[in-house]
Amino acid sequence: MSERLKRTLQILLQVHDTPHRTAVSFAIGVFIAFSPFLGLHTGLALAIASLFGLSRAAMVIGAYVNNPWTIAPMYTAGTILGCSILGVSTEGLSQIQWKLHGHQFYEAMLRGLRPYVLPFVFGNSLLGAVAALAAYFAMRTVLERRSHAAAER
Repeated sequence: MSERLKRTLQILLQVHDTPHRTAVSFAIGVFIAFSPFLGLHTGLALAIASLFGLSRAAMVIGAYVNNPWTIAPMYTAGTILGCSILGVSTEGLSQIQWKLHGHQFYEAMLRGLRPYVLPFVFGNSLLGAVAALAAYFAMRTVLERRSHAAAER
């Protein structure tokens, strides 16, 4: 396990809240990670945590599941899932003209991706809900086991 992952888990294990509330915070963060509001994940996580009195650390860590290394596979999987459920062909996804530059690139990208906006939002929301549910149960299990082990010592 990498040092960064170990430090992240240590932060989650040291949150002074119940396993349920910490797991809920983490799970909401994971849901936010899949949201289409790219660039707003941290602010959204902090706002929701503050609004509902949840763990900011756990929620931000959950939101950071979406990072430069995971963003492409996460959003691609969500978009393909949305296309599959909504009956939208994925052919156009492979036709993005990556060799264009500047304004031409962005115009072509917007034109080519327009049919995928709804599948992107729907698929990533659905995938985020499933991931959040799994994250909740996994985190709660880890935290409860740690709590029981500490109580036995």
